[in-house]
Amino acid sequence: MHDLFTEVWESVRRNKLRTCLTGFAVAWGIFMIIVLLGAGNGLMGAFNQSSGEFASNSMMIGGGSTSKPYKGLKEGRRIRLVTSDMDLMKKEPFSENIDQVTTSHSQSGYTLTYGKTHLNNVSLNGTYPGYADMNRIVMLAGRFINEKDIQDKRKVIVLGHLTAKNLLKGGTDYERLLGEQVKVGPFAFKVIGVRKAEENRDDRDLNVPYSTIKTIFGLDNHIDDITFTFHGLPTEEANEAFEKELKAAVNTAHDAAPDDASATWVWNRFTQNLQMEKGSKILHTALWIIGLFTLLGGIVGVSNIMLITVKERTHEFGIRKAIGAKPWSIMKLIVAESITITAFFGYIGMVAGMLACFLMDKTLGQSSMEVFGESIRLLVNPTVGIDVAIEATLVLIIAGTLAGLAPARKAAKVRPIEALRDE
Repeated sequence: MHDLFTEVWESVRRNKLRTCLTGFAVAWGIFMIIVLLGAGNGLMGAFNQSSGEFASNSMMIGGGSTSKPYKGLKEGRRIRLVTSDMDLMKKEPFSENIDQVTTSHSQSGYTLTYGKTHLNNVSLNGTYPGYADMNRIVMLAGRFINEKDIQDKRKVIVLGHLTAKNLLKGGTDYERLLGEQVKVGPFAFKVIGVRKAEENRDDRDLNVPYSTIKTIFGLDNHIDDITFTFHGLPTEEANEAFEKELKAAVNTAHDAAPDDASATWVWNRFTQNLQMEKGSKILHTALWIIGLFTLLGGIVGVSNIMLITVKERTHEFGIRKAIGAKPWSIMKLIVAESITITAFFGYIGMVAGMLACFLMDKTLGQSSMEVFGESIRLLVNPTVGIDVAIEATLVLIIAGTLAGLAPARKAAKVRPIEALRDE
């Protein structure tokens, strides 16, 4: 093995410029694969971070406008959901799949007062206990709203930690606020918990029981939408059938045609995630294909210089065969040189690609854009894992073998008598 690599090194040393120029193409190909995959991972990470705020097994349903007449009623009629629609989802056949049901109502533009501290432009968000699970709320102190709060219409409130920090003058001892009285506009509430707020936006939502906000503001039974978590619907087909049945039931309850698709709408986060997973796989495959085609140029270059090497060393190979060298030993020499060049420059490209991903994370990864009033990062963790490094290693070995195979077979077929004549 030592003699083999010594011969490979001598061959490369004699053609340093040619080897380096060809190796650059290989390095560039691997570099592009790593950078493209890193950027793709960063894009998917940004999406997963924004969608990760909600439970993936949840749906939201809301009212729309009818598109066809039904029971003597004209099309174009607006459908508004009511609280009794929430009860509909707790009955069969929907109760077999639906777990928690919730809704919310916000009133904004209030001032929060605690002692001599005032915080403007806060929002009261009336909701149910299930809201915490559906929105993956993390409690930092105390508890979230419970069923007893809803039943008794308690005037209790859950603060976001950014709001709590302002009330504590920058402090983080959130336990101090539990049991304290705060005023939101003219209304007094008792603090029962502090939740983790969204740091990428100015999160000033204050959670209170839905029954309390309904009483305070004299709301009727109309609600904007209903959100619920579910189980037992593992495929897109099962979800589509469930959505169709649910919409038909809600439509019927509001005197709309069961098959009127625009009377109500459904947003299914589970099927959305399934589609994004498919899109992620397609994107990942497309980036690999683009990178491999870029690498192909380098592989062709390696194959060409190996053909030139075989041509230049025809006389040498003839002498080797004349004194008893087997065709396999000559093939092994050419393939080993091809793999060495490909792997060496490939790993240079791999390291450069990982450094580029690191720089991408520190530059573009820290940038964000405003979407519907929320700040969303452009890239989240645009890096590649050890699995990609292993895959790239296998690609390099296979590519190096293929690049050297044709020249090696040509070298092995050299006839000693013809090679000795070749000068």
